[in-house]
Amino acid sequence: MQAVIEAAAGSRNKLKFDTATGVLMLHTMLPLGASFPYAFGFVPSTLGEDGDPLDVMVFLDEQVPPGVVVPCRLVGVILATQTKDGAVMRNDRLLAVADKSHSYRRVNALADLDRSVLEEIERFFMFYNAQKGEKFTPLGRQGAKRAEALTRKGCREFAGRLA
Repeated sequence: MQAVIEAAAGSRNKLKFDTATGVLMLHTMLPLGASFPYAFGFVPSTLGEDGDPLDVMVFLDEQVPPGVVVPCRLVGVILATQTKDGAVMRNDRLLAVADKSHSYRRVNALADLDRSVLEEIERFFMFYNAQKGEKFTPLGRQGAKRAEALTRKGCREFAGRLA
């Protein structure tokens, strides 16, 4: 699987790929004191229920700038809903490890990550969405097989939109 990075770990800036212009544009800026805990981006050629490509948080050894494509493997998913303007939709967060990672090379499943890391990621997304007037509600966590199934579904949805 490949992930396109939209926010580097430690960055306050979240970019978003603009299909009309074909470039990454500044989408959101977090307030002072807040930053993305890990690299965050999307899985190209997928489509989620929110109309955007599937979201993915990538565990990397070092920061990479937005726009970089990172080959990675899925290790799990945070199942979640997002509420925007009263509409509730699924907006899961895939979790992946960069193929070239040394620090995370032994992470192959959610159980390989400390529980507190997953809790912090969930709290980050709750805060991040609240800053935009939206609500992020974690529903649970599942492993790589569920993440892979969601990615396949996202690929089918993307292909169906092209047809």
